[in-house]
Amino acid sequence: MREVDRFSLQNTKSTEAMDAVRAHCAAFRAENGRLPRAFVLTFGCQQNVADSEKLSGLAKEMGYELTDDPARAELILVNTCAIREHAEKRALSIVGQYKHLKEENRELVIGVCGCMVAQEHRREQLKKSYPYVDFILGTSVLHRLPELLARKLTEKRRIFNGDEEYAIVEDMPILRNDSYRAWVSIMYGCNNFCSYCIVPYVRGRERSRAPEDVIAEVKDLVERGYKDITLLGQNVNSYGKGEAHGVDFAELLARLDAIEGDFVLRFMTSHPKDATRRLVDVMAAGRHIAHHFHLPLQSGSDRILQRMNRHYDRAAYLSILNYMREKMPDIAVTSDIIVGFPGETDADFEDTLAMLRRVRFDMLYSFIYSPRKGTPAAEMLGQIPKEVSGARFDRLLALQEEIALEKNQPLLGSVQRVLCDGISKDAGMLSGRNGQNKIVFWENDGTPAGEWVNVEIDRVAPFALYGQKIN
Repeated sequence: MREVDRFSLQNTKSTEAMDAVRAHCAAFRAENGRLPRAFVLTFGCQQNVADSEKLSGLAKEMGYELTDDPARAELILVNTCAIREHAEKRALSIVGQYKHLKEENRELVIGVCGCMVAQEHRREQLKKSYPYVDFILGTSVLHRLPELLARKLTEKRRIFNGDEEYAIVEDMPILRNDSYRAWVSIMYGCNNFCSYCIVPYVRGRERSRAPEDVIAEVKDLVERGYKDITLLGQNVNSYGKGEAHGVDFAELLARLDAIEGDFVLRFMTSHPKDATRRLVDVMAAGRHIAHHFHLPLQSGSDRILQRMNRHYDRAAYLSILNYMREKMPDIAVTSDIIVGFPGETDADFEDTLAMLRRVRFDMLYSFIYSPRKGTPAAEMLGQIPKEVSGARFDRLLALQEEIALEKNQPLLGSVQRVLCDGISKDAGMLSGRNGQNKIVFWENDGTPAGEWVNVEIDRVAPFALYGQKIN
């Protein structure tokens, strides 16, 4: 069983509830000869992955054994995403499949957590159409899992209050998925209100952890042998804004970089309007900071950027990007693009293609616009037909694939230091990531996950590097 990062729970309101659930789990074990099992399913971004590690940690702390099979579980927690409608529908479909498990095991408790349940219409849908769901739990109240579970076990009723607290709780147990890679949330929420985005409505306003708490967590991880640490936030480089401690993201990153050890620091996701030259300077001077910057562009059209409420234009984006490449010529820059935003004309889309040719991203995460109920963009005139968006999307992917291949060509013959992630989908290959966050494949020689290796690159593809391990 993976080790749980332990924090004091004595200052939380969940202490009595935690004890009540532990008593339930002990009684279950006495009756059945085993611990009850918990299954946690995650949808969405790395922040959701980090949240699920906390849910898993709480479950283990309460006395559950974790399982990868929902059919063997007494507790199922589905941690949902609300960024795109497709993600919500997929989560609802999976939850629907658990109906038969509930019929087979009336003691099974099912909770739906995460961003989706912060939306009132989804809460009502779960309450009315999914009677086998026992409770919901929003992103800002994950620490209340023991309370809701204790109430469910004792009161035998469903709990759908949807309360949010938007506080920062520093004492939650964490059951990390890996022994060498860790996600560290440094802030929560978002203040940007991009017109297409649901995040500010489901995760609340920006709030940052105290720098000493972040530093203590990262230092502890490094001392325990973690080698790949990613700092997380909805807008990570606005860390510290409005906080009394006066530490901004660049300063926090500099302090973390000063920690001794053999590890790499990454961060995501950034907003161009908050990407400062001071931050770039810290990265360039750093010992542990990966030379990779994920900087979402979203559109190459100034008109569309304004409709998106992004608070920058092409000139501002290019200014900080050019400074990055001046200070770190080897930096890999990745980005997000939304195709088919309401009102996007052929000329606007051509502006986006022109920016791709000019910027030359190492990798692109591209999406066809998906209306999110409750956001301004969903009500805008000029919604783009699917066939138009689809055709533009295909053109965008073709161009980016060409650019990505050209960007990787100079790496032929180079030696890359890679942190092994273990066996890839092809069992004959291992995979890992280099300092620019590029995926590297090499022959499966038994190298364990979490070990540094040197790989000489002998073949490149648009989205990966291939080579041979060398001593």
